[in-house]
Amino acid sequence: MKRALKWTAGVVLAGLLAAGAMLWERPVEIFQKLAEARMALEGAASRTTTVEGYRVHYYAMGPVKGPVVVLVHGLGGRSEDWANLAPYLVKAGFRVYMPDLPGYGKSEKPADFSYSVRDEAGVVVGFLDALGLKQVDLGGCSMGGWIVQLVAVEHPERVKRLMLFDSAGIYVKPKWNTSLFTPQSVAEVNELNALLTPNASKVPGFVAKDIVRITRQDGWVIQRAMTSMLTGKDTTDALLPKLAVPVLLVWGQKDAITPVTQGETIHRLVPQSALDVIPGCGHLAPRQCTKQIGPDVRGFLE
Repeated sequence: MKRALKWTAGVVLAGLLAAGAMLWERPVEIFQKLAEARMALEGAASRTTTVEGYRVHYYAMGPVKGPVVVLVHGLGGRSEDWANLAPYLVKAGFRVYMPDLPGYGKSEKPADFSYSVRDEAGVVVGFLDALGLKQVDLGGCSMGGWIVQLVAVEHPERVKRLMLFDSAGIYVKPKWNTSLFTPQSVAEVNELNALLTPNASKVPGFVAKDIVRITRQDGWVIQRAMTSMLTGKDTTDALLPKLAVPVLLVWGQKDAITPVTQGETIHRLVPQSALDVIPGCGHLAPRQCTKQIGPDVRGFLE
């Protein structure tokens, strides 16, 4: 009996040590697994479909026959970024779809894809087609907001209402170092975190080092997307007045990436829009300020 207990204790200890080593060496992967587990516990089904020949991963949650909401993440993001906001919509009876754009999350990272906002917008339309979604409420954060603007303007019959969270899209030259989206050092990881989150704490060193490792592996996708965006080719200033659908603008008051002045400009360009500025919030409103914005988003959709 004692021998069996010792063996069991040894196995458990070995497992804990292995998990600890994994957390130390690959913390981002562990955090991602936890995010995926949370999505499963919330009732989100992890699925894939094919769009323009590329494998696209997405989550679906909420009543199958509920009105459809599609949420598009931003640059360097992934579908789990909506984990905090989606439950608000599900509780209100909506069916929520959250795709990983090509190049991000669990979707394919094709070497021959441009990763421009216009081509990503084409993938979003293809995603709607692949799932047979004729008309949806469409939302996007940051770069995702830019993408859904293009979808709403060029395919107005597909969009019932539009939601833009700290959205990029209008022609503004960034005043911050855009290369920080592909950080090459622990210091740059912390600089990016400070841009994204007001009053940010330092990222633990072992986590920051893992972020740098991942950036060196997959950062080419973000670099290609950023290079395309900085050309100004697909900016939406002239397109936004053409929007005819109701538009909700949600903006962090302390957003340093796309400052609230950009939200105010979009608000002027889209007369039928409503602008909701969140005090104390930064660029990641759907993730970090959900309690403030959740009721307003749900109210807009209802």
